[in-house]
Amino acid sequence: MRKASVYVALVLLAAVSVVPFLWMLATSLKHGPDIYTKTPSLLPLDKKTGEWAATLGNYAYVLDVGGLGSAFVNSVWVCAILVPAKLLIDALAAYAFARIPFPGRDKLFVIMLGGMMVPAITLLVPRIHVTQSLGMFDSGWGLIVPNIASVLDIFLLRQFFLSLPGELEEAALIDGAGRMQIFWRIVLPLSKPVLAVVTITSFLFHWNDLVWPLLVTNDPELYTLPLALQQLVASPDGGRAYYIMAGATLAVLPVIAVLLVFQRRILQGIAFTGLKG
Repeated sequence: MRKASVYVALVLLAAVSVVPFLWMLATSLKHGPDIYTKTPSLLPLDKKTGEWAATLGNYAYVLDVGGLGSAFVNSVWVCAILVPAKLLIDALAAYAFARIPFPGRDKLFVIMLGGMMVPAITLLVPRIHVTQSLGMFDSGWGLIVPNIASVLDIFLLRQFFLSLPGELEEAALIDGAGRMQIFWRIVLPLSKPVLAVVTITSFLFHWNDLVWPLLVTNDPELYTLPLALQQLVASPDGGRAYYIMAGATLAVLPVIAVLLVFQRRILQGIAFTGLKG
């Protein structure tokens, strides 16, 4: 009986998560008049005949006229450059804090962690000034370089690196391996679970980021997908739910694909970071 109640609760929670997405997907496939019906439906049915009446015209409109096509490409290349570069820099910094002794290492790490206590919103104005002074405002570099490192990711990676057996590195050093060789051939292969978590969470954050692109880009050619979707909502087409739902579906589908493909790796990473962090 208790197990059955648990299953029922899980089904209800799954429905709460899945039904809004199905509603969004169905609305994105409907013609305008078919949205407003007395009987709600999760299927794209004709309002009068009740027959299947799905259309991809809403997606064609938002990709072309709504500007979401170029914005989708911008989001892809920003994440394709930013996420690997950010992971590399964070991993190198975390390895230095975890394994390489240098003067003031622990104090510097504490100071860096102290930055996490500063609300991110208070750092926006200084970051914008730095971006402008470096000539990266309203450019692709302005979307990438200011986000190239994360204190939280460095902390998570450092904690995991500290849990790795030190004897492996000592043996490699005795055999003549350098620090970079140890980093690439020993540390990184053993850190795949936490690297997967950091990579995926970084991708999700930057794929959905609206605030930073909104502040540093004025050129519509540089708009990322969340910013282009926000502009669509503010446009005269914003009152047409089928366009908005089509744009939202385009934004969500890559996220769902990543989570489904790397689901096992995410769970492994969470388990490892929770046990060893």
